[in-house]
Amino acid sequence: MAPVDLVRDPVAVRDRFSAAMNKTLRRLDSIHSKLVDTITPIADPMFSRSPAEREWSIAEVVHHLCLVEEAVIRELEKELANPPRRVGFLKKLMPTSIVASRLLRVKSPRSVVPLNPPPRTEVIANYDEVRSRLKQLCSSHGEDRLKQLVFKHPVLGEIDGIATVSFVGYHELRHYKQIREVIKKLG
Repeated sequence: MAPVDLVRDPVAVRDRFSAAMNKTLRRLDSIHSKLVDTITPIADPMFSRSPAEREWSIAEVVHHLCLVEEAVIRELEKELANPPRRVGFLKKLMPTSIVASRLLRVKSPRSVVPLNPPPRTEVIANYDEVRSRLKQLCSSHGEDRLKQLVFKHPVLGEIDGIATVSFVGYHELRHYKQIREVIKKLG
C-alpha cells in the first residue's frame, strides 16, 4: 500500500485513522499553522534576539522544536524496527497534555538545546519539513502499529507512539506560548 500524503490529502487522513488520532493530527496542524503565522512576519533582528540573559530567542525556540521532533522521529523509527510491544495499562493514563503547561519548568536534555540556530528562513523551512516527516511516518505505519511501540520520554516515562505524536503537539503548544511571551518582552 502506498503511503498517504497527509499534508495534501486530508480525506485520506480521515479514512486511515480513528477519530482520536484524527483529532491529534488536526491539533498538530492547527498549532503548527498558528506558530508559523506568528513567527513568519517577524523581522530577522527580533527573530534572533534573546529577550533576557539565559532566555531563548524565537529562533532558538523554533530550532528546539525541530531538534525535539527530529529526535522523536529517530526514536519512533528505531522502535518501528523492533517487534511490536505495548505500554503498560497504567502508563497509558499519563496525559500528554500536561506538557503544554508553562507552570512546570523542565530542563531540556542537552541533545535538544538549540545552540546556533540556522537563519530565520532556514529554521522555518526545517520546522515545516520535520513536521511533514512526522506526519508521513504516521501515514506509512498507521495507528495500530504506532500503538504497538514504546517511546521513552524523559518526563512522561514510557508512552506509546500515539501518545508520542500527541506529546509533540502539546510540546509545540507550550513553546508557542513561550514565543508569544518573547514577542511581548521584545515588543
